[in-house]
Amino acid sequence: MMIKFFRHIRKKHMETGKTSKYFKYAIGEIILVVIGILIALQINNLNENRKHAIAEKEFFKSINDDLNQDLEFIKYVQAYTKPKIDAYNLLNDVYSTDYKSNKTQIDSLMSIYLFSGQRTFYPVSGAFKSAIAGNEINTYRQKKSIQNIIKLYGSNYDRLIDNGKIVDERWSTLSERYINNRRTSSFNDVNNTTYIKMLDDFHFHYIQLNWYNKILEETKIEVIQLLKKLQ
Repeated sequence: MMIKFFRHIRKKHMETGKTSKYFKYAIGEIILVVIGILIALQINNLNENRKHAIAEKEFFKSINDDLNQDLEFIKYVQAYTKPKIDAYNLLNDVYSTDYKSNKTQIDSLMSIYLFSGQRTFYPVSGAFKSAIAGNEINTYRQKKSIQNIIKLYGSNYDRLIDNGKIVDERWSTLSERYINNRRTSSFNDVNNTTYIKMLDDFHFHYIQLNWYNKILEETKIEVIQLLKKLQ
């Protein structure tokens, strides 16, 4: 409306030969246009900032949800792994020799170690991967929290996954080697000599499993600390 008003007056002054007033109103019209553009840009910036703030808030909420799922999964894997570790420690520390004299106890412990399956951890990483793919994560304002999140997903989780793959490979080898015992759920073919060999094979898997369990515990502590910071 104001621009139309200025144009009308400017046209009137042009027709009457009042050029000085014409230029004044022309300048006024230009100033109004510039002000309008600046206001539009400011409104657009406000809208973009609001959208960005909403996106950042949704990201941290999603990360929080993912980390809580990860924490529960880590606890599950640890609970699933503990009986196997405890069983091996008893076999190695208490029943490392003389299978025949301790067959009942040893068979029970070996059943725990060999007949139960194995679980390894993989994180829920949808929110993180999405933010990384669009490079949005580098635009968020909570830089310290972002650094901690990147460290967890880009370093600690990768380390945990890599070690999980190693322990999975060793478990696969162990399971295949003693597939008959697993299929029949028995140790009828075991004697003192074969028992020592079995303990050696168990040990090769156990040392990686025990190391993996320690990394799980370290990662669990880091996840808990990060969740506290995100509250």
